[in-house]
Amino acid sequence: MCLILFAFQAHENFPLVIAANRDEAYARPAAPAGFWRDHPHVYGGRDLEMGGAWMGLTRHGRFAAVTNYRDGFPKGGAPRSRGELVGGYLTGTQAARPYLESVATRKTEYAGFGVLAGDLNALWFLSNYGNGIEAIAAGVHGLSNHLLDTPWPKVTSGKRELAALLNGDVGTLPEKLFDMLSDRSVATDRELPDTGIGLQREKALGPKFIAVDDRYGTRASTVIIVGRDGRVHYIERSFGPRGTFLSVVSNRFELAAPLTA
Repeated sequence: MCLILFAFQAHENFPLVIAANRDEAYARPAAPAGFWRDHPHVYGGRDLEMGGAWMGLTRHGRFAAVTNYRDGFPKGGAPRSRGELVGGYLTGTQAARPYLESVATRKTEYAGFGVLAGDLNALWFLSNYGNGIEAIAAGVHGLSNHLLDTPWPKVTSGKRELAALLNGDVGTLPEKLFDMLSDRSVATDRELPDTGIGLQREKALGPKFIAVDDRYGTRASTVIIVGRDGRVHYIERSFGPRGTFLSVVSNRFELAAPLTA
């Protein structure tokens, strides 16, 4: 997952709104969003190579997602998969803060990551490149391949667009969120970050939606809207090389208990 735009407790009717793009090698096998057979209370996609996940939500309102932290070209050698950070939280019962405290004790065992974990009342962030666990304030936020709310062009523009959409007609919110996620425009050279991969690669990875070659790009766009009444709309669109549309999965379900606050 390389771009997560989200509104946490920022709208009176929707305590959590997620709009995210997962960027990955097309050859890496993955299952589309659905309830997990071995953990039927968990809903989300699944990495079939290592068994982890990039994002998911449970029937009890537990949410988690992970991105990689870009610091030069991938070096490999990390003994553990970042996807287990999401799966471990979603399938467990430990509260988010102590769960991330346990992750922090083994953070050097993973390649660079940024992970979100929590529920509809409290959300937390941790990166093994950051300064420890951060409580996420109510509002609109963005996470790409760096720290939370790092002002990369696609994060800054995405946060602005998401905030504007929440202030408008929410009746067509899902489609408008997908329109936002489909943006392939590239920032100017001066605006792009320098993460040690060279300007050409920065430009290729700069858009919200990446579709530059047949090997790597945006594999899935996901929209999750959780209502104050506990109703969830979870939509995932899947793509192939160069952004070719493949399929869509759309599901509605209710959380075990609606929000009371």
